[in-house]
Amino acid sequence: MGTIPSETIEQIAAANDIVEVIGSYFPLKRAGANFKALCPFHQEKTPSFTVSPSRQTFHCFGCGVGGSVFRFVMDYEHIDFPSAVRKLASRAGITVVEKYRGGGADDEQRQRELRQGLLKLHAEAAQWFHENLIKKQVGEAARKYLRARGITAEIAKRWQLGYAPEEWDAFCSWARTRSYDARELIASGLVKTKDETDLAQTQTSNLKPLTSYDRFRGRIMFPICNDVGEVIAFSGRLLQDKEGAAKYLNSPETALFRKGSVLFGLDKTKRALIEANCAVVCEGQLDLISLFEAGITNVVAPQGTAFTESQARILKRFVNEVVLCFDADAAGQKAAERSLDALLENELIVRVAEIPPGEDPDSLVRREGKGAFETRVEGARDFFDYLIEREAAASKPESYPERIRLARRIVEMIARVPEPLLRGEIVQKTAARLNLAAEELTKLLPAIPTREVKLPVADRIQLRVPQVIEELCRLALRNPEFREFLRSQDWQRVLVEHEWGTLVTSILEAQLDVTKPDSIDAFLNSVDETERSFFSHLLTEKLSTEKAPGRRGWIKPEIDAMRVGKESWSFLQKDSLRRELKRVETLMAQPNVSPGDVINLQKQILDLREQLHELSQPAGPADK
Repeated sequence: MGTIPSETIEQIAAANDIVEVIGSYFPLKRAGANFKALCPFHQEKTPSFTVSPSRQTFHCFGCGVGGSVFRFVMDYEHIDFPSAVRKLASRAGITVVEKYRGGGADDEQRQRELRQGLLKLHAEAAQWFHENLIKKQVGEAARKYLRARGITAEIAKRWQLGYAPEEWDAFCSWARTRSYDARELIASGLVKTKDETDLAQTQTSNLKPLTSYDRFRGRIMFPICNDVGEVIAFSGRLLQDKEGAAKYLNSPETALFRKGSVLFGLDKTKRALIEANCAVVCEGQLDLISLFEAGITNVVAPQGTAFTESQARILKRFVNEVVLCFDADAAGQKAAERSLDALLENELIVRVAEIPPGEDPDSLVRREGKGAFETRVEGARDFFDYLIEREAAASKPESYPERIRLARRIVEMIARVPEPLLRGEIVQKTAARLNLAAEELTKLLPAIPTREVKLPVADRIQLRVPQVIEELCRLALRNPEFREFLRSQDWQRVLVEHEWGTLVTSILEAQLDVTKPDSIDAFLNSVDETERSFFSHLLTEKLSTEKAPGRRGWIKPEIDAMRVGKESWSFLQKDSLRRELKRVETLMAQPNVSPGDVINLQKQILDLREQLHELSQPAGPADK
């Protein structure tokens, strides 16, 4: 992969005011020199989320999250750093040119150019399909169909729905007028090629055989986007059913699109997913759009009839619970079962909402309304409750052998549950429902391979930083004079002795200028997440002019900063000397120490005690 030059990152940071960026996501209210809001990363009633325009940082005093404008976009959008950089670059109209190194540079550059070309083609194709639907006569039948399904022109515009004409090369012809060549069109998956032998057999004129044609013809087009909203593929629904033709047709896999790694609608719904901590999962694009437009926004759809491991892993980043809203027919039930493995493997709670036969989420929400559908979601049963009821209703087991046969079918599903405690609970529930002993069901379970248990880790670890280190970090960050004072000291020797000394070291080793937002941003991006939260807190907090009761670490302004800092530094120096003294005295107590070593150790002890004595003397007028 290429790297984005630091100069470009600094330019992007400078062009994106953090107040404007965060304010585009939710309202900010001025509070003195800063801005405040309810934190989007945890539930709270009193605003503790603070944005500093002077330092171009944010910090929440409730949950500890904080950092630069890049960090906010990464956390809020759930994307990585390069994606956040590109998103903010696009917002500011800045072109990101990556640098490549090594022997594979040419290949990487070609891959990047291919990707950028495909993104451009898909964006323009989406607009062309959309204009066919919204503005042109060829889209009249599609408009009529969508209106009948409750999709207004406004909704179609919000989702950029389109129409592919019922012609062999309408898209090809348009694309050629935009100077796209055949290789690009075929690589995009929007155009197909036909075998020359087949063409010769079907050719009826002397014209040159048609070797390529539009993949999507006579279909309503749904753009498929990645999680930052870029169009990477399409799904097309037939406007009029044809024998032998698939009702829905997706783009093939390309350099942009991996069907099993994309969730339809995620770019629009991920914020609602995080807030609800639950995903309503439906099968089709129209189902999702209807639910979203009705106000049920924590919704996603897999690109197919069942979840893949990759899709479940992506979903786990946003939620802990999934409610499956698949159709009540056999295909929908099979899709729910096929989804189970991937969802359970990623430790997601799985429930199933009842969809009446002959209905789907689209028809239900339009007929019953938002409230009734939400009631269905809230009343969704645990997957295994649903499974037991369904299987029992289908086979109606009465005799002992019939119950055992049903139990054998169900334990095949129970065996997929990776968590032993949950698996045991389901066994108990199933045994009670089938009037069998739990021990009998346990014996029916196939051998379950052991797996590595991944213990959950708190999203944000609160650092328990000693007060003296916190004070030194605060002053080293915010007071350039004190930072230079520390750099004039033997700071490497002192800080290496302290387990938290690396925090101060990070500041002293950085080329930090707190008057420049891009410098702060570069510093915060150079440390790990827990340290970033700690430093952003120190940069954003408001310093009191008096010692605040009950609040440690608050200092008087500039006139006292050097005194407080030097006292803290002296404390750390003495602590370092005492540790060194203890080590030397321990060496002295060792048996078989040579006379020469004893003399050297005694001299070290004397020197260390003299240094401790000097540091313990009251500060002179010049030091105050």
